[in-house]
Amino acid sequence: MGIESAPADLLSWSLVSCIQANLHVPTREVVLSMHKAAGSLSGGTSATILALFTKYSLSDLSRSNAAYALSPIPAPKPTTPLHRDSRLTGARHLPTLGTLTVSPTHLTDRSIVHRSWGLLGGSNFYGPNFQYSGYLRVRNSLIGMLIHLGLGIGMLALILPPVRWLLRLFMYAPGMGADRAQTKKEILEYRAVATADTKAGEPLRYAKARLRHEGGMYYLTGMFLAEAAFVILRGGDCEAKKMGGGVLTPATLGVEFVERLNKGGCRIETSMLD
Repeated sequence: MGIESAPADLLSWSLVSCIQANLHVPTREVVLSMHKAAGSLSGGTSATILALFTKYSLSDLSRSNAAYALSPIPAPKPTTPLHRDSRLTGARHLPTLGTLTVSPTHLTDRSIVHRSWGLLGGSNFYGPNFQYSGYLRVRNSLIGMLIHLGLGIGMLALILPPVRWLLRLFMYAPGMGADRAQTKKEILEYRAVATADTKAGEPLRYAKARLRHEGGMYYLTGMFLAEAAFVILRGGDCEAKKMGGGVLTPATLGVEFVERLNKGGCRIETSMLD
């Protein structure tokens, strides 16, 4: 219910709902871009990342981040991706989103989005061919390649205890982070495009969405938590309540949750793309 992975999950659900309402078909693909992000990691987040690499091997982390590792129902049959990323640069270009590269949150976000896929009917709602991909927006392919290589090298380096020890010298301590004055300047914006799963021979149809928040990312997480609690305790009959509890996802809180976030200053907009 934090930055990982409420924005990705809510935008994916909103896009799928928009396509269902307007075209009465499932969704083939959602591509999400972290369009703007300004802020720093808190000490708690940094400590969590280092603890993961201290306790678990890369193979453990890889298995836990498999696409449908958290889905409560079997994964759909593999489908051919609509687009392939460059193996060298990790880059992808979409006219509606710009130049994109690999995102450090993609695997975590994808796991939650695919859990929502399973919780909310799987092939019956999101669709049997549904795919999710998360990226960072970059100015050009060169910057994208540097980020792509840097993330890969960085993950490998975190396996080494001396590297983790050195990083702890420069990080915030757990419980510490940027002050209120700094976080007021932070901006977080996600943009996403979904492709409708239309029949062969029919023109492709798209929907677009945006989530924007001005202010600290950790304050936004607090808003997510507070509004989620309100919907669960005092809200209407959302899917989360019908399920009776469990390990649920932001998408199961439905339209009331999105409306409350909009009123709180986290703007979520969804529409069909002409």
